[in-house]
Amino acid sequence: MKGIRFFQSIQAKLIIVYVLLILIAMQLIGVYFYKTVETYFKNDFLVSRNSQVTLLAGFVGSYLTGDQDSKNAAEGKKTYADLNEFVSNLFSINNAEIQIIDANGNVISTSVPNHLKQKNTQPEVIRALQGIKDNQRIFTDEDGYRKVIIAKPVGSGARVLGAVYLIASMEDVYKTIRSINRILISGTLIALGLTAILGVILTSTITNPIKEITKQATAVAEGNFDQQVIIQGTDEIGQLGHTFNFMMNRLREALSLNEEEKEKLASILTNMNDGVIATDDKGHVIVLNRRAKQILQAEEETTIGLDISKVLGIPDETIQGLLQGEVRTTLLNIELPDDDEQFSVRITFTPIHRRGEGQSGIIAVLQDVTDQEKLEQARREFVANVSHELRTPLTTIKSYLEALDDGAIEEPQLASRFISVTRSETERMIRLVTDLLHLSRLDSKQSMMSKSTTLVSEMLEEVADRFSFQLQQRKIEIVIRVEKGVTGLLLDRDKIDQVLDNLVSNAIKYTGDEGAIRLEARKIEKDMLEISVQDNGIGIPKKDLTRIFDRFYRVDKARSRNMGGTGLGLSIAREIVKAHGGTISLESELGQGTRVVFTLPIQQEEEDEL
Repeated sequence: MKGIRFFQSIQAKLIIVYVLLILIAMQLIGVYFYKTVETYFKNDFLVSRNSQVTLLAGFVGSYLTGDQDSKNAAEGKKTYADLNEFVSNLFSINNAEIQIIDANGNVISTSVPNHLKQKNTQPEVIRALQGIKDNQRIFTDEDGYRKVIIAKPVGSGARVLGAVYLIASMEDVYKTIRSINRILISGTLIALGLTAILGVILTSTITNPIKEITKQATAVAEGNFDQQVIIQGTDEIGQLGHTFNFMMNRLREALSLNEEEKEKLASILTNMNDGVIATDDKGHVIVLNRRAKQILQAEEETTIGLDISKVLGIPDETIQGLLQGEVRTTLLNIELPDDDEQFSVRITFTPIHRRGEGQSGIIAVLQDVTDQEKLEQARREFVANVSHELRTPLTTIKSYLEALDDGAIEEPQLASRFISVTRSETERMIRLVTDLLHLSRLDSKQSMMSKSTTLVSEMLEEVADRFSFQLQQRKIEIVIRVEKGVTGLLLDRDKIDQVLDNLVSNAIKYTGDEGAIRLEARKIEKDMLEISVQDNGIGIPKKDLTRIFDRFYRVDKARSRNMGGTGLGLSIAREIVKAHGGTISLESELGQGTRVVFTLPIQQEEEDEL
């Protein structure tokens, strides 16, 4: 996080506020104090000077009455001299001049000898000679000094004998005021300095906890929840720190739960058997789980950000309808190529709603329903095949019985042939129903196996003996080879005989005259035995190999039906081998022959329920 400059910090702002408050307060106090002191000293100075002038005016009144007789004229002159001495000595004032003025405005006595016997024409003097008592004026001279002029009339009643004139400098007063002002300014500066220092100390008690909380908040933002804010008091800042620690603990718990839920969700999405695709509000892919990538055969790097309609290959109008809320949920079936096969995918769309913001995207769930479709198709084919297999002999039986009923029974030779065909078709239906019941018991695990130790070589030879007549009739050679060391095996002899009979019967059916069949038994692992039946017959096309073990499936349906097959032999053989804990597979090449291999475990329990 970028550091905060000092003058941008709360501490600096608080200090500045404190200093400004003190400065404003000191300014207001200083101005008030300055004005008060100035008024006080100025008034005191003026009152003092007015008192002196008034006292002097009363004192010199007797000198200006003019009652002295002629014989004392010389004494009168002496009296003025005494007045002059009195004014010069007794009433000497620093930076001031006192003049005694007669009724004509002439200076008869002064503290400054140069002005003696001069006429004083100051307005204040003129007004005083006119009997006006209050004559006072403060002015600034050419040198910039402030002075005061005071003039008082001398006399009693309406008779004015003269005036006392005073001009005094006020610089001493203002000098004193300036000294006091400097003291006030110095005190203000000292107070501001102390305020700043105290402000730094006091604001640190506020800003340091805030800085600590900010530091911890930054650590929390970076994912570090190990540290705690140190609580240094019980004030509001302390409560804030305590609340922050509480919030951080709750946040850590919430994030832990969120991470746990996120991991659970990620694990669920990863291990789901269904594919999941999520989009934003524009229909662009933002999440794609592993199963969806497998189903779509796509890479996450090239799919994220693409429009979901392009990814799924569905109309863009459908996606727009979902995004606009016109379509809530829809099911689509699409087919994606997988080499030579195709598989079906069912897609369920569900809009994503965000509280207060409406629809914010789509979730598409992809379900691979290929096996379901195959199962459904197999069920339909099974019903159709069973219906067909039963309808054909029933139709034949019905037609022959109708013929017998119409009079064919009267002809012994024809009736015998019709009854023989009817019996053959009936036996065919019985075999079909028997195989179906056998498969049903195997599927429902109701068929019990009775295992016993059987010699493998003896079992294979007996199979060859059972088909010896057909082999000799068609001149087909059968070769039996049992690997050395293969002796007895624990198995259900009747059921394995049924498997071998089915495989050998198919080999004989689809092998031409003078062909060859090979029966082999060998150990492929220390606990597994492999038995194979191989012929050099017509073989099976490659496209039919994957379905050869399906029920009622025939490569050549017409030929198989003519040969008496039900199409269930290989299915029954597979179920019997699986019940023994083994596997069965078929290898074939068209025109080259077929090899069927099944394996059986050498060690098994005495009794096992399918």
